[in-house]
Amino acid sequence: MALIVAALLALLGVGEVAGVLSNWQAFVLGVVQGFTELLPISSSGHLILVPWLGDWTYLEQHPDFNKTFDVALHLGTLIAVVAYFWDDIVALVAAWFRSVRHRSIRTVEERTAWCVFAATIPAAIAGAVGESFVEERLGEPWQIAIFLAVFGVLLWLADRRPQEKKIADLSLGQAIAIGAAQAVALAPGVSRSGITITMARALRFDRDAAARFSFLLLVPVVLGAVLYKGLTDVVLGELPDGWVGPFLVGTLAAAGSGLIAIEALLGYVRRHNYSVFVVYRLIVAAIILLLIATGVREATF
Repeated sequence: MALIVAALLALLGVGEVAGVLSNWQAFVLGVVQGFTELLPISSSGHLILVPWLGDWTYLEQHPDFNKTFDVALHLGTLIAVVAYFWDDIVALVAAWFRSVRHRSIRTVEERTAWCVFAATIPAAIAGAVGESFVEERLGEPWQIAIFLAVFGVLLWLADRRPQEKKIADLSLGQAIAIGAAQAVALAPGVSRSGITITMARALRFDRDAAARFSFLLLVPVVLGAVLYKGLTDVVLGELPDGWVGPFLVGTLAAAGSGLIAIEALLGYVRRHNYSVFVVYRLIVAAIILLLIATGVREATF
């Protein structure tokens, strides 16, 4: 429904301002965000590559708009994950507070809640320390191509491991290892969901458990980022001209496509491995490098 509403708003040009990011561009980027944030193929990489391929220069030339629009897109995927896993999230939050109250971990649910908490810490530290470095040094199309290929191969290798464990078997140490891997995903092209699934599969968790834990980890990480950037870039900052249409369309499109992506991935990995995503990453990497090598597109954006 959210995806249909976003498409109608884009079609009607609601809130659109000439010379600014169009609603249709916002719709495309929202759909890209929703699918790629939740599938193991890198949302940050695709949000750079799509404008690069389409020669959409507005966001690159208007960093203030880009930053606030990024908040809207991540809000959309956060809504999708919270909506899909609402019962699980409520249960885990209640379990965490219950564990704090009696100062011990007594149930599997309480341990899982602490695992999500522990896994979030490395990513939060890495985000606070390394964000400026990533913005200044990483994110060029040629770099994204390399990361897509390298971390795609790592996913393929990890996915060859046996499927022996469920989320209920997760220990705090393993959760911290997955969280530390998540920190690497600051680099566009790596993929937050991809690297967490890779580490979980390397630790012999089954594919469904790897995907589910990856989605649960998205909630505190993206919630923290949305609150922080929403405060600094939106509340304390000045909203850019022409923001209403693109922000609304982008948020709804990201939420709608995100829900589809979650359902599709969980359904797919119950019957298949992650190879299709590895192949996709390698093909995209090859296309990027070919376009650069032939001079169709510049290596930088």
